[in-house]
Amino acid sequence: MNTIIKKTTENDAFQVASEILQKGGLVAFPTETVYGLGGNALDPSASERIYKAKGRPSDNPLIVHIADKADVAQLAAEIPPIAERLMDRFWPGPMTIIFKKKDIVPKETTGGLDTVAIRMPSHPDAARLIRESGVYIAAPSANASGRPSPSTAAHVAEDLTGRIDMILDGGPVDIGIESSIIDVTGEVPVILRPGFITKKDFEEIVGKVTIDPAIMKPDPNLRPKAPGMKYTHYAPKGSLTIIEDELSPQLVTGNVISTINRLITDAAAEGKKAAVLTTAENRRHYHAENIILLGETASGEEVAKHLYSALRECDEIGAEVIYSESFSRGELGGAIMNRLLKAAGQKVIFV
Repeated sequence: MNTIIKKTTENDAFQVASEILQKGGLVAFPTETVYGLGGNALDPSASERIYKAKGRPSDNPLIVHIADKADVAQLAAEIPPIAERLMDRFWPGPMTIIFKKKDIVPKETTGGLDTVAIRMPSHPDAARLIRESGVYIAAPSANASGRPSPSTAAHVAEDLTGRIDMILDGGPVDIGIESSIIDVTGEVPVILRPGFITKKDFEEIVGKVTIDPAIMKPDPNLRPKAPGMKYTHYAPKGSLTIIEDELSPQLVTGNVISTINRLITDAAAEGKKAAVLTTAENRRHYHAENIILLGETASGEEVAKHLYSALRECDEIGAEVIYSESFSRGELGGAIMNRLLKAAGQKVIFV
């Protein structure tokens, strides 16, 4: 398959992309979180093509992207008052809501579930594509399954060239990690995936909100109700390990630094190429040849924006072993660590 790549500034970019989606094809496009791999959400065969292109398990639900709040009524069987409040506050934006679905949404899109995940992105290119194509767009992240999510069109091309019809290049994304997912089908809303919108943010709008325990420790027997709940995700090719101070997980302590430096030395003795994930403010502490920065500071926004690019950079330099500080500090700490833990296959050394 020949994959067309067009910048969103090209005159015919959205027309070509819209025609592909209308015919059941696949288009990768930018959102404010990461690049999505889009197909017609109401076309079962398009959803099946998404799973095939990514190598994604078919029980892992897709998120349906819409351009107007009124579209929810076409897709969801029930819209609880809590959902209305959340939509009024956080849409358009990086929030996905789980609703009970209408029959119009095929189970090929929902991973066989009777619920549907819906999001209204704030990125102008995403909104324009949805409106001009005239279809609701089912879109997981536009990467090969298990790989770090794409924050640039180049990342998409690296994974999916020859597997999809088109890539719309809208430049680097703003946020860098996927949307927060909240389930409103029960009595108390449940966060199924942490993201830029935090538990505190949700509780300010709707009161009590719980967090699904599978977020930080996936259950292999779980049937996932939202993307990212069951399978390994975001992983670089090298072996990633997180080093965390058990008593002070939000700090990069002397114990963390000395342990990482010892692991670097051990890797060198074994002839393995090592890399360290840190920030500019801490890089001076490490004697590794390959230091990959997740930002100038430990700001959650900076780390989130650079996380997936940093993991892909580890692949580019051929890192066989990767050691990362913990980034659990701050409002976005839970979302960042959720991704890092999945990328590391839950490998953590507590010091």
